[in-house]
Parts: sequence; C-alpha cells; structure tokens
Amino acid sequence: MHKDALNELDQDDTFKQDSSVLEGVVWRKFDGWVLPMCTAIYLLSFFDINNIGNARVAGMQTALNISNYQYTVALTVTLVPYTVMELPSNLILKRVGPDRLLPAMVILWGTVAAMQGFVASYTGLLLCRFFLGFTQGGVFPGVVLYLSSFYPGEMLQMRITAFFGSASLTGAFSGLLAAAITQMDGTGGKPGWAWIFIIEGLFTVAIGIFSFLVLPRSPETAHFLSSEERCCVVAKLKHSKAISDDDSKDVFSWVEVSRAFRSPQVLLVGMIAFLNGVFEPTIVAGLGYTGNQAQLMSVPPFALAFLVSVISAFVSDRYGCRGLTVIFFSFWCIIGFSMFYATTSQHVQYTSLFFSVTSAYAIAPAVITWLVNNSAPHIRRATGIGIGFVASCAGGILATWLLGSLSPGPNYKAATITFIAMSVGMIVLSSLNLLYLSRENRAKAERRLSVAKNDEPEHLGDRSAWFLYTL
Repeated sequence: MHKDALNELDQDDTFKQDSSVLEGVVWRKFDGWVLPMCTAIYLLSFFDINNIGNARVAGMQTALNISNYQYTVALTVTLVPYTVMELPSNLILKRVGPDRLLPAMVILWGTVAAMQGFVASYTGLLLCRFFLGFTQGGVFPGVVLYLSSFYPGEMLQMRITAFFGSASLTGAFSGLLAAAITQMDGTGGKPGWAWIFIIEGLFTVAIGIFSFLVLPRSPETAHFLSSEERCCVVAKLKHSKAISDDDSKDVFSWVEVSRAFRSPQVLLVGMIAFLNGVFEPTIVAGLGYTGNQAQLMSVPPFALAFLVSVISAFVSDRYGCRGLTVIFFSFWCIIGFSMFYATTSQHVQYTSLFFSVTSAYAIAPAVITWLVNNSAPHIRRATGIGIGFVASCAGGILATWLLGSLSPGPNYKAATITFIAMSVGMIVLSSLNLLYLSRENRAKAERRLSVAKNDEPEHLGDRSAWFLYTL
C-alpha cells in the first residue's frame, strides 16, 4: 500500500514535469508566431499615427502653411475617432475573429497613412487624420485582448511590454528612419516629409496582408500546435482564468459590459491610464534642436525606455507587483517633470526626458496588465480594456493640447505643472486600488471557508471567491 502511494506520487510528479515541459514548448511557439506579429502590428500603428511629428520637423507644417493651433487640431481630429472606436471594436473582436479584424484594420489604416503623403491642403490633412484614427483605434486594445487569451496572467506583462516597448523603439528609430527618408526630398516631385508618410504607410499595408496568413484565431485553432499541445495549453489557460471554461460565458452581454463599468478596480486603473502620457518629439524640437538633429536627439530617451520597461516587466511578472511598479515609476515621472520645470538649461531639460519618457513607457504595460489580470469573463475583460484605452487616449488629447497652444514651448510651464500633478495622482490612485484589491482578496479568503465552489452563482467572473485579484 505504501509502495502504491509512492508510485502514485512519482506518476503525479512525472505528469507535472511533462506538462511543464510541454507548456514551455507552447509558450515558445506563441512567442515565435503570435507575439512577433502583434509586435509588428503595434510597432507600425505607432509609426503611422506619430510620424506626423517627424513630418512636422521635416517641414510639413511650413509646406501646408498651418499654424501651431491648426496642427494641434489635426492631432485631436485623429485622437477623437481613435478613442471612440476602442471599446466597440473590442466588443466585436471575438465574434468577427481577431485573425480577420486585426489584419483588416492594419491594411485600412496603412492605406490612409500613405495617402497623407499626397495631401496639398490643411483640409486634406484633416480628412486623412480623421480616417487614420477611425481605422486604427481598435488595434491596441484588440491586440491586448487577443494576447490575453494566449498567455496566463502571470506571464502577460512581459509580452505586453514586448510589443508596447516596441513603441519606445519606434520613438528611437522613427527619428533615424525619418532622417533617412527625408533625403528623398524632391524625388518624384514630392518633399521629404511626404515620403515619410508614403513609404511607412505602404509597408504597413504589406504587413497587414502578411498577417492574414500568420495570426491564428485562438490557441485551440493554432495550426503550429500539435493536438497534445493544444489540449495542454487550453487546460492551463482555463485554469489561470485567461479563457473561460465554458464558451457560453463569452457571448456578448450588456450585463457584463455594465459590470465592467461598475467595477472599482477597472475605474481606478482607468483613471491611472488617463493620467499617463507624453508627446515627446515636439518637446525635443522645442528644446532648440531642429530638423534631423531633433529626430536623432529623440533616440536615446526612447532606447532607455525600452530597456527599463523590459526589466520592470520581468520583475512585475515574477512577483505580481503591478501596483508597486506603477507607484515606483510615478515617482520617476515626478523627478523628470520637476527637473524640466525647475530649469531653463537645455541640457538639464533634455536629461529630464530620460526620467519622464522612461517612466511613461514602464507604467503603461503595468497598467494594461493590471486591468487584464483583474477582469473576467471575456466581455467584462474586453470592456475593461476598452475603458482603460479610452481613458488613456482622453489623457493623450489633453497632453496634446497642453504641449501645443495651451502651454507654449520651449519650457511648457503649465503643461509641466499639470504633469507633476498627474504623476502624484497616479501614486494616490494606485495606492487606493492596492488597498481595495487587498481587502477584496481577504474577504474572498473568508468566503472560501464557508462556501463551496459549486455553490456559487454562475457568471460571477472576477467577483468569484476563487478569483484572486493581482496586486
């Protein structure tokens, strides 16, 4: 009898080891197929929505004869439809299929982005910017929701950082690329700034077509997995609450949408997302750097941001400390913006960007992952992610105006004071969310002592006593 018990333990240990090895193979396959494509999509989305800053530095504003106020309006015209589309597109993503909707959005926005290179008036620019925001709005929240069904929560921030961090590399290399493309000035009778839009937009279209062939609809249908690997990963994802154990729970429901809007952790993290954001290429130009020099000087802060965000994601995933990550880098924000405000020295203000830009790019993946980790089932999670991104874009609109006509460069005094206050707000809201989630986890632990799991009502999602919130 004792020998049988030992044999059972050995078999159980062997099964766990085999399962762990198999899961490792699956994660590597996802990292090799799904993650690079999602990274490429987001990388290009960041290129195409922000390269107007590079085009401005290259002479677009002068060529189209538009004022600083009109330029800020053009940015806002992009962000409004972008913001409006984030939640609806997330709600239909699973029904339409991410393997169809995401590539379709890439092709559409790439086409619009390229058309910006042919505008000859301010009106034409406004039309292009509106449809760019409209076609691109659902991409970032859609990619996050898509990835959340491929990885368990404790592995997600590193993956989100991998593609979101690509945005910081975009900030670094878009300057280099723009500097190279502007050398085509006069080719085909078009100025260098127009070629920035055309070349980057056409490349996006090509990647969109390719993504139709690569992206799987879900882990269950991934063509690069064996049947054994599919069974293993689906069981793991269900156990970690990354996907529902019953597909009927994922059917669209206005009740679940409403529950997301009434979830304190969603609203608190949404407000944190609103408070986080900068618009840096214009700041660099405002410091006295112009043309290609401004493009190149934007590289170092973004390169550091990528490195630091990867390190912070590793720590946050390993120790499950989303809130502390946000708080730590919010203090970095305060240091950076305080340095920028306290001096008129060009070198000190430029140095401050290494704090403010780095912290913004380290905070964003933690905030996004915090939302994903603490929202279930699918529609509630999709809504929560949408709320977070809508709030983030609303903050982006505010930042755009603060760094535009409301707070003139090169010192951006009013904007910098506002950003310091927003950084303090992130610390306060993160602390409140940590306290709330800790209290809820303690209450759930007490409920588990008195209620059996099968006795709980259905569709509780993240309100279930067996769903532990990530701090």
